[in-house]
Amino acid sequence: MGVERTLIVVKPDGVRRGLVGEIISRFERKGFKIKALKMFKFTREQAEEFYRVHKGKHFFKDLIEFITSGPVVAMVIEGDSAISVARIMIGPTDGRQAPPGTIRGDYALSKQYNIVHASDSPESAEFEIRVVFRDNEIID
Repeated sequence: MGVERTLIVVKPDGVRRGLVGEIISRFERKGFKIKALKMFKFTREQAEEFYRVHKGKHFFKDLIEFITSGPVVAMVIEGDSAISVARIMIGPTDGRQAPPGTIRGDYALSKQYNIVHASDSPESAEFEIRVVFRDNEIID
């Protein structure tokens, strides 16, 4: 795959539970470089744009309510095959099905409250990074 950038978001449940440092350190220990990092709270408009691929689905309203319920920590990471490796590291969406050793397998017990988000493709990574970060906030 080569060197890629992807977006990782520690969701409000992960921030509330004090897991930010643990999650960041897992990506650093894996060898990824952090190119941008910030804590913020999604506005409703920003959340609806971020999750626009889910608009019209039965869970969209709950997803927006959840992601805007508290602060998140977002980071752009860079490294070899960053998108696919990050997805492996976080595990399946439903924490009850995620294997131990993955972030969700170690810390999540549901599908909705699953601690962390990671972009699932180069296109979604590019789009999501643009929703969360301005160009001057990303280190080259």
